[in-house]
Amino acid sequence: MTETQELLIPSTHARAHPDRPAIVMASSGETVTYAQLEERSIRFARALRSRGLRPGDHIAILMENNRPFLEICWAAQRSGLYYTAINRHFRAGEVQHVLSDCGAVALVSSEGMAEVIENLDLGAIRVLVSASGSIPGFEHYGDVLRSESAEPLEAEIEGREMLYSGGTTGFPKGVRKPWPGTPLGDPSCAPVLIARGLLRHGPRQDVVYLSPAPLYHASPLVFSMSWHRLGGTVVVMENFDARTCLELIEKYRVTDAQFVPTMFVRLLKLPDDIRARYDTSSLREVVHGAAPCPVAVKQQMMQWWGPIIHEYYSGTEDVGASAISPEEWLSHPGSVGRPMQECHIVGDDGRELPPGEVGVVYFAGGRAFEYHNDPEKTASITNEQGWRTLGDMGYLDAEGYLYLTDRQAFMIISGGVNIYPQETENLLVGHPAVVDAAVIGVPDDEMGEAVKAVVQLADPASASPELESELIDFCRNELASFKCPRTVDFVTELPRDPNGKLYKRRLRDGYWADRESHVV
Repeated sequence: MTETQELLIPSTHARAHPDRPAIVMASSGETVTYAQLEERSIRFARALRSRGLRPGDHIAILMENNRPFLEICWAAQRSGLYYTAINRHFRAGEVQHVLSDCGAVALVSSEGMAEVIENLDLGAIRVLVSASGSIPGFEHYGDVLRSESAEPLEAEIEGREMLYSGGTTGFPKGVRKPWPGTPLGDPSCAPVLIARGLLRHGPRQDVVYLSPAPLYHASPLVFSMSWHRLGGTVVVMENFDARTCLELIEKYRVTDAQFVPTMFVRLLKLPDDIRARYDTSSLREVVHGAAPCPVAVKQQMMQWWGPIIHEYYSGTEDVGASAISPEEWLSHPGSVGRPMQECHIVGDDGRELPPGEVGVVYFAGGRAFEYHNDPEKTASITNEQGWRTLGDMGYLDAEGYLYLTDRQAFMIISGGVNIYPQETENLLVGHPAVVDAAVIGVPDDEMGEAVKAVVQLADPASASPELESELIDFCRNELASFKCPRTVDFVTELPRDPNGKLYKRRLRDGYWADRESHVV
């Protein structure tokens, strides 16, 4: 793997190292070599073309993490297609919305999604393929591959992912970025530039990248495909399990991995003797994002794995980004780093705020994108200065480091006071009895909203009024009283996406039925 490779594409590695593993499925150990990835993605790309798809057309993927997933994405990438990986936890109505909104002319799914598929109207989709198992009306992936040649395509054009927001604050929104339309591997196109960014510390040899999250999310998908451009081995977990994760790191000598904070929490909740059994010394660089990490959690992870944990803040929209190294974070705990683009903190009156004051985080610059078929939504994130926001609240310190406080939509207004739940949530997950926590505003006749904690316990049987009081006191010992929950509800599981995104709107809806709140 060198920085001077002519083309950053899997074909390069299929020629140089045909037997090198490109994909390893964690549960089964099933392996796809670079030669196989090349052959299968070419065959499926030819199948899509022979069925009428042309550069700029759209293919949707609806399935669990499985072996064909990345093969299909590479077929779309080298065919110049837009491809949308759909959250497999979406309900049928949400899936139907995505399929209709993106204009997919092809759908690849799996037998595991049969119940959802039965409730979809697929009349507008010309090509239906089942990547695993049998689905009535769908061609089987293996049969499709066997029907096509493995000869390289005459012209390969860079495609682009078009993913949908998780719907954590509303209906899923498609993030459409400019179609590259450039030859596959063109050094100027965004996917190649992103892959080159992984070499920021110099060339890397024999990278083994662990992908523990669902591939329908932007970061796991883009990171996995970027490491394929660089010749790395991608170990794909079908589902995240903390102990299995440690087993995989040891077994495959994983060098690089990407996590979300909830995964860190679950790793740290393992008993000490279990954690001590596994050798994680092969890890060279761990990255986390998707949500801010509680300071105490990250400190414990650093103590365990060493100062190798990097953090980034961004969004599918690529409006702006920041990054922070382990060394910087230790000097600025809680920060998501210095913004890579011009960053502004804006108050309710539209004016820019000074360092230390909380407001909406805006960026100037960033890559072009639009919310598909929603010009009003696209315009709504831009202010009069032309700055754009992802809807996060935060502040900059005197040195220009960015700290996030919460999503603007999740802010609680109680008695006229703005309360940002993230701080309280971060504190609660540090309690020994707590596995996960969400803090929301619930109706209150006097205050408008009251602060409530909804908590998932390590031992569900321990839920009691006494533990509720203990958790409230635990918060009051560390935080101003107005930030602390007045009540605590215990649940068996919070509505989180497997990549750590909390569906807070769904949680709130149960408390706000027939009532109105400020959240839009």
